[in-house]
Amino acid sequence: MEQPLPSLVEYGSRRVIITITAVVCALLEIIDTTIVNVALPDMRGSLGATLNEVSWVITAYSLANVIIVPMTSWLSQQFGRRNYFAVSVIIFTVCSFLCGNATNIWELVFFRFVQGLGGGALLVTSQTIITESWPTEKRATAQAIYTLGVIVGPTLGPPLGGYIIDNYAWPYIFYINIPVGIVAALLTLQYVRSPQYEKKRSVSEVDWLGIFLLTVGIGSLQFVLEKGQEEDWFSSSLIVVLSVVAVFGLFFFIWRQWVYEHPIVELRVLRNGNLRIGVLLSFIMGFGLFGSTFVIPLYTQSLLGWTAQQSGMLQLPSTIFVAVMMPVVAILIQKGVPQKYLIAVGMTVFFIFSLLSYKIIGPDTSAGDFFWVLIIRGFGLGLLSVPVSTMSLSTLKGKEIGQGAAFSGMMRQLGGAFGVALISTFVTRQTDYHRATLVEHLDVNNPDVVNRIAQTAAGMRAQGLDVGAAQQKAYALVDAGVMKQATILSYMDVFLWVGVLFLICVPFVLIFVKSSKSKVNMADAAH
Repeated sequence: MEQPLPSLVEYGSRRVIITITAVVCALLEIIDTTIVNVALPDMRGSLGATLNEVSWVITAYSLANVIIVPMTSWLSQQFGRRNYFAVSVIIFTVCSFLCGNATNIWELVFFRFVQGLGGGALLVTSQTIITESWPTEKRATAQAIYTLGVIVGPTLGPPLGGYIIDNYAWPYIFYINIPVGIVAALLTLQYVRSPQYEKKRSVSEVDWLGIFLLTVGIGSLQFVLEKGQEEDWFSSSLIVVLSVVAVFGLFFFIWRQWVYEHPIVELRVLRNGNLRIGVLLSFIMGFGLFGSTFVIPLYTQSLLGWTAQQSGMLQLPSTIFVAVMMPVVAILIQKGVPQKYLIAVGMTVFFIFSLLSYKIIGPDTSAGDFFWVLIIRGFGLGLLSVPVSTMSLSTLKGKEIGQGAAFSGMMRQLGGAFGVALISTFVTRQTDYHRATLVEHLDVNNPDVVNRIAQTAAGMRAQGLDVGAAQQKAYALVDAGVMKQATILSYMDVFLWVGVLFLICVPFVLIFVKSSKSKVNMADAAH
C-alpha cells in the first residue's frame, strides 16, 4: 500500500514566519513593477539615455516576469522548492544592488531582466508555499493573506518611489530591497520545506524545445503589448513580425506540452474546472486591477498636475479598505457562502466604481471626489480577489497546487499587460476622435468663438504682446483647452467600458462557476 506523503501544513510560529516571508517576497516583486515608473526621468538624466531606451528598464523586467512565471512549478521540482525560492530571493537581491550601481542604461536593463527572472519566481512560489502551509479548510484565509500583497504592491510603488526620488536618489529604489532580501533568504533556508513529490528530471528529459518556444512566444507577446502603442501597432513591421512569432510560438508550445512526456508546463491540470474558470477570471481581474491602477495616476498627473507621490497616496485608503475586507471575505467563504456569489457581487461593485469614476472625472476633480469612489473599488476588489484565488486552487492537491498557481499568476500578469496596452491605445485613439469632434464645433464664424478668442488675445496684449503674437497665443490656448477636454472624455470612456466588461461577466460567473464547497469538504476529509 502506497504511503501518504508527509503534510506540508505548518502550525504556530513556523506558519507565521513562513507566511510573512512569502508575502513580503511577493510584495517586493510587485512593488518593483511600479516603483521604477516615477524614477525614469532621473534615470534618463543620470545615465544619458533617450526616452525609448529608459523605457526598457520597465519592459525588461516585465518580459522576464512573464517568461519565468509559467516555469516556476517545473523549476521548483528540478531544484527543490526551498532551494529554488531561496536562490530566487538571492538573485532578486543581488540584482537590486547591481541595478543601483549600473553605470549605463543597457547595463541597468540587463540587470533588471535578471532581477525579473528572480522576481517572477517569488510571486508564484509564494502563493504555493502559503497555500500548502495552511490546512485545506483555511485556504480562504491563506489566499486572503497572499492576495493582500498582490493588491497592495501596485499601489505602494508610486508613492514610495516618489518619496525616495524626492529625498534621495534613484538607486535607492533598488537598495531598499537588499536588507529585506537578505532576511527573507535566511528565513527561507531555515523554515521552508520542499515537498517529497517533487522529482528532479535528468538533463536528457528536460524539454529544451518547450523552454525555447515558451520564451520566444510569451516574450514576443509581451514585447508587442509593451511597445505596440509606441510603434503604432501593425503599421510597424517589427510589431507585425513579433505578433506572428508570438502566435506560432505559443501554438507550437501548447502542442509540445500536450505530447511531451515531461512538459515544463503541465497543461493537463487545466482539466480541473475550477482552475480553468479561475484562470480566466484572474485574467479579467488583472485587466481591471492593473488597468485602473495605471489609468488613475496617468489622469491625475497628466491632466491635474499631481506628483507621483500624490497620485500614489490617493489610492492608499482604497488599499487599506481591501486589507480590512480580506479577513471578512475569508470568513464568509469558510462559513459556506458560495464563492460565485461573492465574485458576482465583486464584479458588480467594480462596475459601480467605474461608473462613478466616469461621472466625477473632470478638469477640477479633487482628491476628495475620488475618496469614496476608490473605497468602493477596494470593496469590489476585496470581494473578487480572495474568492477567485481560493476557487482556482480549492480542488487541487500536491504538485497541482504549484502548477495551478503558475497559471493563475501568468494570466493575472498577462491580463494586466493587456489592460495597460489596450487602455493606452484606447486613450490615444479616443483623444484624437474627441478632438476632431470638438474642433467641428469651433466655427470661426461663430460669435461665441470669435468673442472668446478676442478676449483671450486682449489679455495677452495686456501682458505686453503685440497683436499678432497675442492672436497666435489665443489660438494656441483654445487648442490646448480642446485637447484637454478631448483627453478627459477619453478617460471617461476608459472607465465606462472597463465597467461594462465587468458587468458583462456577472451572468457568466453565475452560470458557469460551480460551488466547490462539497469538493473542498471531501478534500478536507482526505487530508
